[in-house]
Amino acid sequence: METTIVNHKSKFLAIAEQTKSSLISALPLVVSEAQTALENLDIPTSRHEEWKYTRTTKLQNERFSIQKSSTASIDYRPFEALRLVFVNGVYNASLSDHEKIDGLSIRFDEEIKEQTLIGFDIASSSNFFEALQRATSTSALHIQAEKGAVIEKPIHIVHLIDAAQTLATPSIFVKVHQSASLEINESFISSDATASGLTIRQLWAQVDKNARLEYNKMQDENDLSYQMCLEDIQLADDAYSNFNTLTLNGGWVRNDLRIALNGKNIESNLSGFYLPRNKQLIDNHTKVDHRYPHCVSNELYKGILFDQSTGVFNGKVYVRKDAQKTNAYQNNANIIAGDQAVMNTKPELEIYADDVKCSHGTTTGQLDESAMWYLRSRGIGVDAARRLLTSAFINDVISKISNQQVAEFVIADLTEKNLLYV
Repeated sequence: METTIVNHKSKFLAIAEQTKSSLISALPLVVSEAQTALENLDIPTSRHEEWKYTRTTKLQNERFSIQKSSTASIDYRPFEALRLVFVNGVYNASLSDHEKIDGLSIRFDEEIKEQTLIGFDIASSSNFFEALQRATSTSALHIQAEKGAVIEKPIHIVHLIDAAQTLATPSIFVKVHQSASLEINESFISSDATASGLTIRQLWAQVDKNARLEYNKMQDENDLSYQMCLEDIQLADDAYSNFNTLTLNGGWVRNDLRIALNGKNIESNLSGFYLPRNKQLIDNHTKVDHRYPHCVSNELYKGILFDQSTGVFNGKVYVRKDAQKTNAYQNNANIIAGDQAVMNTKPELEIYADDVKCSHGTTTGQLDESAMWYLRSRGIGVDAARRLLTSAFINDVISKISNQQVAEFVIADLTEKNLLYV
C-alpha cells in the first residue's frame, strides 16, 4: 500500500520538477515553499478528516500532463461580458477580448509584479493539491478595479479543457480597491465528452473598504473531469461580496472557499447549488471567519442528488472573541432523488463572542410526495413534476445572481439538461 501511494505521488512530483510555475517571478518564496511542501505532504485520503467523504483514489490512478499548446477555437458567449479564455490552464490571447475599460487593469504571467500582490494573504500550502497548484501554475491572471471605479461591464473568465488527461493549474488574483465595484463570472467547460483532466484553480481576492465584488462561478465540465477550486477572499471595512457557486455538471468537483471578514460592517453572501447525476461527486467546503464586530454573513447551499451520486457539504462559521454583534446564518438543504445517492453534510458554528446572532441548519430528505401527487393529479407527468419541484427548490439560490443575463443562462442550461421545467 505504501509503495502504491509513493508511486502515485511521484507522478505529480515529476510534473512539478519539469514545470516552471507562472508565479515564480511574482511570488518566488511561495513557489519555493510549495515545492518543499510537495515533498512533505501526503496526497489526501479518506483518513484525513477534511477528505473523509471525498475519495482521491481514482484521481491518483490517472496520468496527467501539462499541455502548453492548443489549436482550440471557442464559440461561447452566453452573456455580454469581457471574455478572458484559458485553454488547458493556459491563457489564450487569440480567443480573448482586449477591450480597454476605464478603471480596470488586467495583467498576465510575467506582467504581474511582486509589488502588485502586496497585501494578499497567501498562507502556506494546506494540502498536497494546493501545493501542486502553486508549484506548477500554468498561467496567472491579475484583475484590478481602481479606487472608486464602477466597472459596468462584467468580466467572464472561461476555462476550457480540450485534451485528454490534462493538468490545468491557473492562478487568479482579484483586487477591488476602495469604493470600487466589479463583477466576475467564471465558467469551467469541456470541449466535448472525451476531454478530461484535473483542473486546480486558485483564486485570491481582496475587497477593500466600501468596495463590492459579485462573483458567479459556473462549473459545467463533463463526467471525465476532476476539478478543484481553492478560494481565499479578504474583505475590509464596509465591503460587500456576493459569491455564487453553481455546479451544473462535473465528474469530481471539490470547492474550498475561505472568506475572512477583516473589518467592521461587512456583508458576505455565499450561495450554491449542486445537481450531481450518475456517479458524480460534488464537495463544498466553506469557512467564514468573523474577526471584527458588526458584520453579517449569509450562507445557503442546496443540492439534489440523482442516481448513484455523492454530495458533501462542510461549512464552518468561526466567530472570534472580538467579533461582537455578529449576525451569521448558514443553511444546507438537500433532496435525495436517487435510490443509491448519498449526502454527507456537516454545518458548524464555532463562537467565542457572547453578543451574536448565529444559526445553522441542515435538512436532507426525499422529494415531497404530496407535491408530486398534486402535480400528477393535474395531468403533469412524473419527469415534468420532478423538474418543477427541482426548479422550486433551487430557485432561491438562482435568485442570488444579480446579473439577469447570467441567471437566464443558468436556467436555460439546466433546462437543456432536463433538470428544470420552466
